[in-house]
Amino acid sequence: MGLSELLGTYGQNYLDGLLTTWGMTAVSFVFVMALAVLVTVMRVSPLAPLRAAGDLYVQVFRNIPGVALLIIIAYALPSLRVVLEWRTCVIVTTILLGSAFGSENFMSGINTISVGQIEAARSLGLTFGQILRRVVIPQALRTTVLPMTNLLIAVMLTTALGSQVPLDPQELTGVVSYVNTRSTGGILAFLISALGYALTAFVISFVGNRVDRRVRILR
Repeated sequence: MGLSELLGTYGQNYLDGLLTTWGMTAVSFVFVMALAVLVTVMRVSPLAPLRAAGDLYVQVFRNIPGVALLIIIAYALPSLRVVLEWRTCVIVTTILLGSAFGSENFMSGINTISVGQIEAARSLGLTFGQILRRVVIPQALRTTVLPMTNLLIAVMLTTALGSQVPLDPQELTGVVSYVNTRSTGGILAFLISALGYALTAFVISFVGNRVDRRVRILR
């Protein structure tokens, strides 16, 4: 099947798949950032149990394969009477994986903040929460723009796990399986999906670099 015939027959499927991928990526990344900040706050907390819980979270979800986690959420949780929609299963999997790596990015950003700034904040009488809100988190966010840009791309690619469950409409990788089970799309079917991922990643990288130049902290 040639390119024109493939796009003529399944062009709408690819468009729906691209939009689905974008939507799942956007939703997942919002929660990835929020959860990554929360876990990072736990990891720098003065309370040892919170630090241990935050470190354990990162170690677990940073080192578990995405497919294995998806299987647990989609197929094991129902036995505990926790039944989620297929799309929700993929998004939850993506959030758990992405937030672990996001927390590592934030920790790297926090490590760039000088001890003197923290001590100065304490001398002004700021509480731990105020130091985080006014000194630590704002600088960590500005320092980690590029790593978080890469994380956003990784989150987008992780949504390809949706090809392992019956989504409707499917995301880009799932569209390839849909096409090849109904026609002989061959390698061309994969290339079209790969192009969608690559162009999206290019735009994300471009925007991320522009944002980094505007907010970068010069040291």
